[in-house]
Amino acid sequence: MVTLVGNAATAVEHRQTTAGATVARFRLAATSRRWDKALERWTDGETSFYTVRSWRGLADNVAASVAVGEPLIVQGRLRLREGEQSPERGGQRWFSAEVDAVAIGHDLARGTAAFRRVARTARTGMDSTAPSSPQPPPPPVQSSGSVHAAEPQGSPQAEQAPGSPNAVQTPESARLRQSPGPAQLRQQEGRDEALSAAGKRAGAPQAVESSTITPVPPPVEPPDPSIAPAAAGADSPEKVAVS
Repeated sequence: MVTLVGNAATAVEHRQTTAGATVARFRLAATSRRWDKALERWTDGETSFYTVRSWRGLADNVAASVAVGEPLIVQGRLRLREGEQSPERGGQRWFSAEVDAVAIGHDLARGTAAFRRVARTARTGMDSTAPSSPQPPPPPVQSSGSVHAAEPQGSPQAEQAPGSPNAVQTPESARLRQSPGPAQLRQQEGRDEALSAAGKRAGAPQAVESSTITPVPPPVEPPDPSIAPAAAGADSPEKVAVS
């Protein structure tokens, strides 16, 4: 890794490769500084030129931030290339120094800069765009007051209340409606006791219910025709002396 300090010698060339990646390219002029004892001041030394390349997000930011002549600091990997010119150009050999930059910024020792953060869009997977499969609806929640609604048809729990208009009329349900319950019997006994106590206080005779027994006469045998009726004697009460 090398770190170069210099100035942008050319404009930034920003393009996109056939693979879809963006690349930015420019030339950097780096001039060495040395102390001249005779003149007692800093003087410029030799100037070296480097081809700086950056890729993807760094390339986009460089194209939007760097202009010709601006002081820069470049850090990256140095590569040396060697070649030979064509015979039409003289056939001379050439050498080129290229830097694959990993960081590029302005030299704040020679000026000021304002930083602005770039919002990057996060890549989403293919699963995030795929429609989600429909989920089955949740089962209905049954409360304690709706137990009869969950019972199947025909079960004893599914029968409606006797007082409802759609209740099924059965002999058992009719008998239950006609026979008084324990509470009704207790109320009737209480009313009878209250009436009896009120009658005693008023001096009214109590009505005693008694069952009347109707006497049944004994069967009468018919007279025997073979037996003559007895004549009335002197002592018979049917003979009355008339004076």
